[in-house]
Amino acid sequence: MLALVVDHDVPAGLRLGETTDPSPASGEVLVEVRAISLNHGELRGAVLNHAELLGIADRPAGYVPGWDAAGVVRTPAADGSGPPEGSRVVTFGQSGAWAQLRAVPVAELAVVPEEVDLGAASALPVAGVTALRALRRLGFVTGTRVLVTGASGGVGRFAVQLGAAAGAHVIASVGSPEHGEGLAELGAADVVVGLDGVEPGLHGVLDNVGGPQLARAFALLALGGSVQSIGATSGEPTVFEPYATVGEQRSLQSFLMGTELAGDLAVLVGMLAAGRLDPQIGLRMNWSDVAGAVEALFARQVAGKAVLDVS
Repeated sequence: MLALVVDHDVPAGLRLGETTDPSPASGEVLVEVRAISLNHGELRGAVLNHAELLGIADRPAGYVPGWDAAGVVRTPAADGSGPPEGSRVVTFGQSGAWAQLRAVPVAELAVVPEEVDLGAASALPVAGVTALRALRRLGFVTGTRVLVTGASGGVGRFAVQLGAAAGAHVIASVGSPEHGEGLAELGAADVVVGLDGVEPGLHGVLDNVGGPQLARAFALLALGGSVQSIGATSGEPTVFEPYATVGEQRSLQSFLMGTELAGDLAVLVGMLAAGRLDPQIGLRMNWSDVAGAVEALFARQVAGKAVLDVS
């Protein structure tokens, strides 16, 4: 099969080449991949060259990266679980998405109806499920004020929509007025630059930015409120003033999406099919130009998700 494989001898650190087809275990399906989406977590690293941008500097040659992919089941799971041959599915895994074929556990996929574009579905796993699970950790949010930082990114845009759908008064924080465009239409009650004008008394914060803004957001929590620390795209350390964490009970919680996404993926696919969720694809191109897509993401030129079609 063809895949985007790690090659430390080429400038981009990746090349489109042939590699061994995956061999699915008994509880896995073999999927013909049609589209993949990119996430900052799998692209973490410095900005000196593409290999470091992609976080693959320490990966062995021939490694196939990638978390999110959507496609069609070629071979059903041998143990009889999961969807049959020909089913359209969206999938998650710790690697292997950037290939024509992918072996995926049944617990990490959901069936995609015909009316849903597979490229749109591929945007759901990491960004969509992260937003959904982080929002759940805030508890009952209907009628409360919830702040989403980094709201113009992939996770942020899902969080704005899901928070609004749950009845929260969502405050979307962005880095510039331009990055705030379209967020009100997604359900944000307020769109702010940084934390300008945000009043204390927040029920919860979904933080994608980290750095000094995280400390400021923590100070805005109401009694019993919490910050879910999802990401740190600022790349800056967070420093709390003395006694900033002493006083009324508030919490800063580390967040990890986890695994076994099948149920939550099915929820998001259902919302997508019903027109109640927009994947917010800000960039779509062929997978052969993955380096260009990565550059655009790190230059913050992509509003939402970057999706690559697999040929």
